[in-house]
Amino acid sequence: MTNRMIAKIPKIFAPLMKRKFRYKLYYGGRAGGKSYAFADSLLFLGRMKKLRIACMREVQDSIKDSVHKLLSDRINFYGLTDYKISETKIVNQLSGTTFIFKGLREQDSGNIKSLEGIDIVWLEEAQKISKKSWEILDPTIRKTGSEIWISMNREEENDPVWLAVGANPDERTLVVKVNYTDNPFCPEEMRYLAQKCQKESPEDYEHIWLGAPVAVGSHKLIAPKLVRQAFETKLENPSSPLIIGLDVARFGDDKSVFCFRRGRVCLFFESYARLDNVEVANRATFFIRQYKPARVFVDAGGVGGGVVDILNDRGFKRVVRAVMFGAKALADDRYHNRRAEMWDELRIWLSGEQKVELPNDENLANELCAVNKKYDSRGRLQLEEKEEIKKRLGKSPDMADALALTFAEPVFERSDEECGRLPGDSIESMFRANKSTDDKW
Repeated sequence: MTNRMIAKIPKIFAPLMKRKFRYKLYYGGRAGGKSYAFADSLLFLGRMKKLRIACMREVQDSIKDSVHKLLSDRINFYGLTDYKISETKIVNQLSGTTFIFKGLREQDSGNIKSLEGIDIVWLEEAQKISKKSWEILDPTIRKTGSEIWISMNREEENDPVWLAVGANPDERTLVVKVNYTDNPFCPEEMRYLAQKCQKESPEDYEHIWLGAPVAVGSHKLIAPKLVRQAFETKLENPSSPLIIGLDVARFGDDKSVFCFRRGRVCLFFESYARLDNVEVANRATFFIRQYKPARVFVDAGGVGGGVVDILNDRGFKRVVRAVMFGAKALADDRYHNRRAEMWDELRIWLSGEQKVELPNDENLANELCAVNKKYDSRGRLQLEEKEEIKKRLGKSPDMADALALTFAEPVFERSDEECGRLPGDSIESMFRANKSTDDKW
C-alpha cells in the first residue's frame, strides 16, 4: 500500500515529506495535482506518527466545503483501513493522527486557540484567504516543528498569503510552482483542454493553466475598447437569423429588456418598466408574429418562467427557449454556469476577427464593462454575483444580460425568407413603423 501511495505522488512534491520548512507553498495552474499530492502526503505522514492536522480554508459553511471528501476518497483508493472516517473528523486508529476541518473566517483570537497544538495546517485555496485571517492564524501555529502547507492558484498579484509567504521567501520557506506539465498523472483530457484554451484564449491559458496572476483591477470580462470598437462599426443589411434575448423583470427598478440581434449586428433594445408577466408576454407575442425570429431566449429564472409558460401556451414552443442563468453550462468543463458561458460567448463575439456592431449607448457600455470574472475551484470561468454589479452600477445590467441571452445556443444561418424578412428590409424600421399603443399588443 505504501509503495503504491508513493508512486502516485509526483517527484516535485517530495519536499512535502522529506524536508523541514515552516512554510511549504505550492502554487500554479489547474491540473497540477496539488490537492491530490497534499492529501496523499498528509495521509502517508499520518500513518508514520501521531499528528494533529488542520485542513482550513477561508470559508467553510459545512464539511462539504472542505477537503474531507478528497481525503476520504484517497483513503478508499489506497485501501487504508487504519483510517476511520466520521462526519467531522478523520482519525488513524493505529498512529492516533487526527484530521480536523475548519473555516478561518469563523475563527477569532479567542476560539482559534484550539489550534495551538496543531502539527500541520493545510491551507487550501489559499488565494481566497484574507489578510486578517492570515494574521490571526500564523502566530497561532506555534508548536515546535509545526508547519503550514499552502496550496493555491494565484488570482491577483496582491493575494495576501502570497505577499506574506511567497513573494520574498526566506530559508524557512519552500515555494514551488507546479502546473499540469509537471504532473505525470495529469489525464489526457485535461491536457487536451489546456491546449484548446491556449489556442482560443492565450491570456486565460496563462492564468488558468500556468498559474499566472492577473494584475490588480484586471478582472473585467469585457474590455472597454472592445465595446468602443463595436460602437464605431457600421455594418449593412445583416442577413443572419433574427435572435431575441429577453431579460424579464417585474416591477421595482429593474426593466424587462428585449435585445434584437442578427449575426454580427446588435440592432437595438426595447426596455419596459413595471410590466407584469402577461404584459411582457404580449409584447413578445407581437415581436414573434411580426418579425418571425429564429429564436427567443428568455431568462426563465424568477418571474421569467411565467412569461415562458404564457408564450408556450400561445403556441410558440418552436421559437421560445427558457434559459436559466444558474443552470449547468453546456461546456461544463469550462464554465461555472450558463450565465458565465453566455457572457463569455458575448466576449468572444466582440473580440473576434470579424467586426461587430453595437448601438451607441453609454448605459449599455457601462453594463457590459461592469462585470468582473473569477475562477471557481475547478478552474472554470465564473462571474461575480448580479447583486454586486448592481451595487456598483446602481441598477441591474438588464440590457447586457438581454444581449448575452442571444448567445444561449448556436442558431444556424437561414435564408431571408426563412428568417421572416425581405432582402434589404430593416428590422428596426419595421419595428418603428409597427409600434403603436398598448391596445395593439
